[in-house]
Amino acid sequence: MVEDEAELKRLMVQGLGGDAHAWRTLLTAVRRPLEDYFRRRMAGHADIEDLVQETLLAIHAKRATFDPRQPFGPWCYAVARYKMIDHLRREGRRPTAPLEDAGDVAGPSTTEDGVMRRDLRRLLARLPLRQRQLIEDTRLAGYSMAEAAERRGVTEGAAKVSVHRGLKVVSEEVQRDAD
Repeated sequence: MVEDEAELKRLMVQGLGGDAHAWRTLLTAVRRPLEDYFRRRMAGHADIEDLVQETLLAIHAKRATFDPRQPFGPWCYAVARYKMIDHLRREGRRPTAPLEDAGDVAGPSTTEDGVMRRDLRRLLARLPLRQRQLIEDTRLAGYSMAEAAERRGVTEGAAKVSVHRGLKVVSEEVQRDAD
């Protein structure tokens, strides 16, 4: 499995240059991270595989828009994000901004990514332990609400309420810090 940003970028550039093997390797390498990305954001949603396929097709179709001077991961996830938004709009749902920017193909590629993760940990640390664990399970680790509830020994309804209230507190903290 290719997980290094530099390697993914190299494969992308080689694929753009006509190297079919590099292109297949790249698309294979990003499949699993894309599945994880969608699973974290759309836990319990049945269309995750469809979203992965749509994203892979879009990466292929939009490959000419990739700037080789830029990192591959953010470009890849921008394509995935737009595919997810399109999907949610077709369903009549409005996406919300996630708390985390988790899911970089190659992990943190900038200092800014590390700072964001640190800030997220600090925000979540303000919450009671169970609430924090349920948010981490459902929003960061990709567990469904039912799975997270079972892991933490609470009912699914209690887990939903706890996650909702915790995210509300975090949202208010972010808003307060922004003001």
